[in-house]
Amino acid sequence: QVQLVESGGGLVQAGGSLRLSCAASGRTFSSYAMGWFRQAPGKEREFVAAISWSGTNTYYADSVKGRFTISRENAKNTVYLQMNSLKREDTAVYYCAADVRPRSVIAAPVADREYDYWGQGTQVTVSS
Repeated sequence: QVQLVESGGGLVQAGGSLRLSCAASGRTFSSYAMGWFRQAPGKEREFVAAISWSGTNTYYADSVKGRFTISRENAKNTVYLQMNSLKREDTAVYYCAADVRPRSVIAAPVADREYDYWGQGTQVTVSS
């Protein structure tokens, strides 16, 4: 069993920055890929970013590429999402997810169905 707890959400003005954190417990964090997803009101959950278990490979949705950065600190069992140049359309509940299946050193899924455990989410609201 893996428990994931997100933090760092809040209200920020457009153009501002936030850093989300996701603390994991329960299993060997360093052995599985991690992802961030988001869901805006009235919309389906969508992929934001993912990072391989090795930390060497990262993947981003086109909508956030160049503005968001995913990283991980295995010693702290934590994955981060640094969000810069925030836009109103980034407003959503952000979820982190863990993929505990064996993957190659570069793999990190972008489909939510590939993830096994989810956090409870943290709200990010961007005002104009």
